[in-house]
Amino acid sequence: MQYKAGPHLSQINLPKDLREKFKVDDLPQISTELRDYIVDVISEIGNSHFGASLGVVELTVALHYVFNTPEDQLVWDVGHQAYGHKILTGRRERFHTNRLKGGISGFPKRSESEYDTFGVGHSSTSISAALGMAVANRYLGDHKKQHIAVIGDGAMTAGLAFEGMNHAGFEKDANLLVILNDNCMSIDPNVGALKEYLTDITTSHTYNKVKDEVWKLLGKVSKFGPDAQTIASKVSNALKGSLLKQSNLFEALNFRYFGPVDGHDVIGLAKVLEDLKDIPGPKILHCLTKKGAGYKFSEEGNPTKWHAPGVFNKETGEIVKIVPKSPQPPKYQDVFGHTIVELAEKNEKIMGITPAMPSGCSLNIMMQAMPDRSFDVGIAEQHAVTFSAGLATQGLVPFCNIYSSFMQRAYDQVLHDVALQNLNVVFCLDRGGLVGADGATHHGAYDLAYMRMIPNMIVSAPMNEEELRNLMYTAQLENQGPFSIRYPRGNGVMTEWKKPFKEIKIGTGRKVTSGNDIAILTIGHPGNFAQEAIAELNTSGVSVAHYDMRFVKPIDELLLHEVFSKFKRVITIEDGCLMGGFGSAVIEFMADQGYVAEITRLGIPDEYIHHGTQEELWADCGFDKNAIVKTIKKMFSISTIEKNQSEEAV
Repeated sequence: MQYKAGPHLSQINLPKDLREKFKVDDLPQISTELRDYIVDVISEIGNSHFGASLGVVELTVALHYVFNTPEDQLVWDVGHQAYGHKILTGRRERFHTNRLKGGISGFPKRSESEYDTFGVGHSSTSISAALGMAVANRYLGDHKKQHIAVIGDGAMTAGLAFEGMNHAGFEKDANLLVILNDNCMSIDPNVGALKEYLTDITTSHTYNKVKDEVWKLLGKVSKFGPDAQTIASKVSNALKGSLLKQSNLFEALNFRYFGPVDGHDVIGLAKVLEDLKDIPGPKILHCLTKKGAGYKFSEEGNPTKWHAPGVFNKETGEIVKIVPKSPQPPKYQDVFGHTIVELAEKNEKIMGITPAMPSGCSLNIMMQAMPDRSFDVGIAEQHAVTFSAGLATQGLVPFCNIYSSFMQRAYDQVLHDVALQNLNVVFCLDRGGLVGADGATHHGAYDLAYMRMIPNMIVSAPMNEEELRNLMYTAQLENQGPFSIRYPRGNGVMTEWKKPFKEIKIGTGRKVTSGNDIAILTIGHPGNFAQEAIAELNTSGVSVAHYDMRFVKPIDELLLHEVFSKFKRVITIEDGCLMGGFGSAVIEFMADQGYVAEITRLGIPDEYIHHGTQEELWADCGFDKNAIVKTIKKMFSISTIEKNQSEEAV
């Protein structure tokens, strides 16, 4: 598939082409062509992020024009906004493979390009990473290399960003530039005191009236020597402190603050960045951008909708939606969203918490219905967990909804602040298992393993929407202690899912299908793959028993005694890592109880799984329906051969 680049963009295969072939006056046209190329490709392939990259087109062009990348180290935070960067750094011809299996990653990835200086996917890492690079090169004697971290205002709310800035302010001769890409959005609208602070800076008419003069003074300090530099710094601090009626947060951390500047004035940005190259030490450029900028429909529409719109008509802005012929099962996240409201209406102690993903996890349903009982705490998973623990100490029942992959960032808080104190925090881990196109940084591969090793923790996973509802209902009945419920990205399997609540006894599974030859033990959604496989095998003469275990911890020992007393061949299936996960728990039980059986474990192997559709990745990892059928046939074939050999020997 070929997409036509504009006359300027078609000449740029690497950033050096941008620097060597074009003048600064050409940058607006290059920015227009780059934005058009992103729109052309993403509108047709879908499956990609959109608004964030459009918002930093001019910034991307200016950065690669001014700095000598890849020698100068450019670090993107999260990476949703790095599409323009990828197109300018040798990947234009492959950009249409973005986030497709075998194609380029949707995020910066060190193994993909030398221009991707740091692999990202989780937010708020850029400042710490760029500072590490700056300190390393200072130690190595390279004082010319530049280090630039581009971080959004949403990512800036995370504690890690402030930890990095706090350290950077101490490293006063570190060659570090932080660019704050301020568009007042993460995925959902940004929240918190930092947002209000940035709003004060950007809306102070008095400050904006004089900031240009301050900027001119600061931008030329190197020409006047150290005394003028000291004077200019004092003038800047005095103006910012008095006009904003508060101290400058960034300069309090020993960063030189510049801005705010127009993030869509590419010529102005290039000049500012050129000046900043000559100013030593940690500095921050506050850049005002608009998510989805330059494309009418994303500018005027809902920014959350245009974060990742899928396929759309670039001429009309109409997002293409495939309307199913029959009713479809809901997304698991929506079952969570509606169920927590239903439960909260009956239990006034229930609270909802999410770190900056209310739309992604559907807590926005509760936020609209019960705004005083639901909280978006910003991109701050650690805080979300400990905040939930604080709520629980007062007898409330917090449902803390965090994507499985992001929960890893708050692991110490789960261990120390929740589990050690045996507090009744309900962790609803959305996107458990393989998530698809976001790839290795976003797969929820590890939660079954890392949760089951924690004392006091209940670890569960529903096979369908009804079980999700019932597990949520069970978790809030009384003081159950820490309770983890994980479920996958995407749709469930039930169109009629809103059924009366039923308590599920902690640590009990269920037999779904009876059989005599082989037992399948599943946890969570893959139980549906097992049912599909069993249906296909019904005509082959293989008798398969299926147990939906529901809990990894405490695991249903009565069911396991039944299984190992009857079956010599067992298959475990999980959409999680095989190392230390559900299958490992089953093997541990077998060993502890002295049973002997042949166990085949299906799940995510001990490697990082890259991007593709969920269906493609389930197949690659060997636990989709076809893989289960193949495994059962292989085990049954071996069983039949051994039986025949035994009979012949007799």
